[in-house]
Formats: sequence, structure tokens, C-alpha cells
Amino acid sequence: MRLKARQKPNAVVPTASMADIVFLLIIFFVLTFNVDVDKAQVVLPKTGLRFEVPKKSAVISVTEAGQIRVSSGEETSTTVSGYEDVLAFAAEQVARDAEKAFILKADARVPYQTIDRILDSLKQARASTIYLLSDQETVEGAG
Repeated sequence: MRLKARQKPNAVVPTASMADIVFLLIIFFVLTFNVDVDKAQVVLPKTGLRFEVPKKSAVISVTEAGQIRVSSGEETSTTVSGYEDVLAFAAEQVARDAEKAFILKADARVPYQTIDRILDSLKQARASTIYLLSDQETVEGAG
């Protein structure tokens, strides 16, 4: 009696679900991508206490050279020419959302008069919450 030799099936890698996996990875990376809305390079003043600020807060940055940049927290920051523009920007943001939080990010070497004038502009625009961004000092042995 003659037996026929069995043919071994060819090894195949199933690729039907590869497109689904790639699609899910793309969705994951798009949803977790965090855009840095404020590109101003500043050296923040030191502090011992730091609070978490809301993610979609409006940002006002002041560089050491005195350049002022603003962002609503959803797009990249733009340069403004003076304190009147800061007031107009803040008033527009408060008109859109009365509870909008503002973050003031200023270089440690910026004169206090500049910070005071920006804070006055925010108060005139009726900003309800203002955060002053700082660099938290690292304490040895903490943690």
C-alpha cells in the first residue's frame, strides 16, 4: 500500500489586523500629543510651594528683554506690543469665558513694575484667577 506524503501547510503571518492596530496607535498618539502653547524662554523665579495650574489657561509670558507674548491656551503664543494689547487680549478671553484662568510667566530678572502693569491689565479685564508661574526648588531628602 502506497501512502501519499502529506504536504506541510506554508507558515503565514496574518496581516489582516495590522491596519487596525496601526489605526489605533495613530489615534492614541493624536489624543495624547501635548502642544506647548508658550515658546518663550524664561528663567523662572524660585519658590518653595507650587500649585497645579489648569491645562487650558491663558498664558502671558514676559522675557528678560521685556517682550510680551500671549496665548489663549489653545494656540501658539503671539507677541503683543504693549500693556494695552494685554488688556484687550485679557478682556476678550474673559468675555468668552468668565472663569478663564490666566498664567503669568515672567523671567526672574524682569522688573516688578512690568509685572505690576500686566497684573493691573488683568484686573481691569476682570480676570478672576491669576497664577504666577515659578520654578519650584528641589529640597534634598524630600520625596
